[in-house]
Amino acid sequence: MTAIDPEARRGLSKIQIAEIVARDIPHGAYVNLGIGLPTQVSNHLKPDSAVTLHTENGMLGMGPEARADEIDQDLVNAGKVPVTELSGASYFHHADSFAMMRGGHLDVCVLGAYQVSAAGDLANWHTGRPEDIPAVGGAMDLAIGAKQTFVMMNLLDRAGNSKLVAECTYPLTGMRCVSRVYTDLAVFVLDRRGDNPRVTVREMFGTTFDELADIVGLPLVDASVL
Repeated sequence: MTAIDPEARRGLSKIQIAEIVARDIPHGAYVNLGIGLPTQVSNHLKPDSAVTLHTENGMLGMGPEARADEIDQDLVNAGKVPVTELSGASYFHHADSFAMMRGGHLDVCVLGAYQVSAAGDLANWHTGRPEDIPAVGGAMDLAIGAKQTFVMMNLLDRAGNSKLVAECTYPLTGMRCVSRVYTDLAVFVLDRRGDNPRVTVREMFGTTFDELADIVGLPLVDASVL
């Protein structure tokens, strides 16, 4: 695995990553978007997608982020970002929201991450450094409760090391829960079955397969040659 200068990346912007995730969410799915980068997915869902967005703080039918005159400070998502509501939106108690998350009623959750392992383990609430403030929130409930967990993140950390790793070194949020990883340099599909998990590169952006394999330092499968 080779560390590279994160500023030298030639990949996608955060908005472009969000566009790809929005494209990949199945028609009619019930979806939770995690705090941070994943919230941008709401801005790129097609009107005919029939996707219903769920928020941890108690809403079904969330629309895109609110802009200008749309902003109502009493209508926010779990990250306190002002949002809009779609026709038919509903509101409910926080406990009911978590019951939906824990009960397997969500088709997809989209989360950020500090690290994802080849086996689909997720670390996204604490780096383990004493000065950092832990912030687990509902991530554990979402990662384990949703039928599929997508992760959105830059592939490299600030030191230029891959955040897709053989084994997570940060405290885990969930084990073998991540099915796809969307990054600025590639989209990865994780096969978590058995003792030898497989990481398939579905798409690449501004890099080659050999460069990507060198950066990540894991055995990778190129979907384009399957």
